[in-house]
Amino acid sequence: MKRLLKLLLCLSITFSVHTAVSAGQIDKTIANFGINKDSVSISVKDTSTGKLVYKLNDKKSSMPASTLKLVTLGASIDTLGKDYKFSTKLYKNTNNELFLVLSADPFFSGTDLKSLIKKAKEKNITAPKNIYVDDYIFDSVEWGEGWQWDDDLNPLMPKFSSYNIDRNLLNIIFSPTSKNAPANIYVTEFYPTTFMNLVTTGDTTDIKLSRNNHISPDIINAEGTIKEQVTKQIPVNHPKRYFILRLEDAIRDQKMDYYGNFVQKKLPKTNIYLVAQVDHPITPAIKAILIDSDNFIAETVFKAAGAKFTNNTGSLKHSLQMLNAYLEKLKIDFSDVKIVDGSGVSKNNIVTADFMSEFLAKKAEDKDFVKSLPTAGEGTLENRMLYFRDNLHAKTGTLSDVSAIAGYITSRSGKTYAFDIMINDPKTKTGDKKSLEEHILRDIYAKY
Repeated sequence: MKRLLKLLLCLSITFSVHTAVSAGQIDKTIANFGINKDSVSISVKDTSTGKLVYKLNDKKSSMPASTLKLVTLGASIDTLGKDYKFSTKLYKNTNNELFLVLSADPFFSGTDLKSLIKKAKEKNITAPKNIYVDDYIFDSVEWGEGWQWDDDLNPLMPKFSSYNIDRNLLNIIFSPTSKNAPANIYVTEFYPTTFMNLVTTGDTTDIKLSRNNHISPDIINAEGTIKEQVTKQIPVNHPKRYFILRLEDAIRDQKMDYYGNFVQKKLPKTNIYLVAQVDHPITPAIKAILIDSDNFIAETVFKAAGAKFTNNTGSLKHSLQMLNAYLEKLKIDFSDVKIVDGSGVSKNNIVTADFMSEFLAKKAEDKDFVKSLPTAGEGTLENRMLYFRDNLHAKTGTLSDVSAIAGYITSRSGKTYAFDIMINDPKTKTGDKKSLEEHILRDIYAKY
């Protein structure tokens, strides 16, 4: 018995020394980068036991940036199900009225809308008495809490709503003319927009777009030079208006006899039949969110999950109810967490490294979830972390002053760890923050 106790004591001492050496290496790596240690939050947990193996400021609140998508998407897919489909449907009632039921489908396009109207025409619906739009899937809030006003022209951050169509982006084509003369500007789809054209034809292409929302959101200032034709995308400032214009286009294309308004009205439960529908599965959304870090799709999926969870109109309030219920099911403490959107874009989102690593450790048994994360050389890791090819599945996050990465790494010893690294240091370049992340992961890979 004494020999067994001595053996266990030796093993415990060996493990403690190994852990101390490993932790010391990470501390040394951070010191070598000259980054303020207080600005770095790290938590690393063994997925087989859930035990913490390294921590640094792990209970300190920080901004997760797009790594938050791991949490919001995990909860959303659990609620919606992997077989969920965004389904936009067109119904007709016995009074010769049409009801277009929206699903806030992030993949829905102008072509899809034309397909619905075309199928109605094929069923001899040529002169509907009224066309109603059921948009109750989402509330009227179209942007996230705390999103920056100067990002409103960023195509990576369009508004999201029940009226999602063509990603809520307007395509603007800039075409050169003669040297030093103004360029031509036009849009591929009509939308009431005025351009203050200060773009001239030159030897380089460098175009800057801006607008003054307090004066008029429909006036776009375009300046710079253009050498060859290019297409720029900007978010439409009024998604519902853009959607209705595309609906009018579809009706005209089919020569349908309708000149009335499109009134908001909930689909009745009786005396209706389905005319046509357009479905898009959620599977591509998972890839877009985790690999491409698509904010527009992340927000839509998060809100859709809130709608399904509460059997009510999608809203941030309902999405948070869904998320909190999921975290409670996983038995994760979220008392120090504040989440205000589904994408991590807002600087009002606050988490801890301990919370993130705990979530990932609990999700480690979900092999589909783990494999859905990009590995080195994919998505936002396209040119990063190549040293860890196939040993790393992780999601990155970047905001001004903030860089983060969270996911799973299998070390040289064969053990898999859930980790979260957040660096919030305005004095350090983004590239240096990301380089430190990789060196920390190298330490975990080699020493743990």
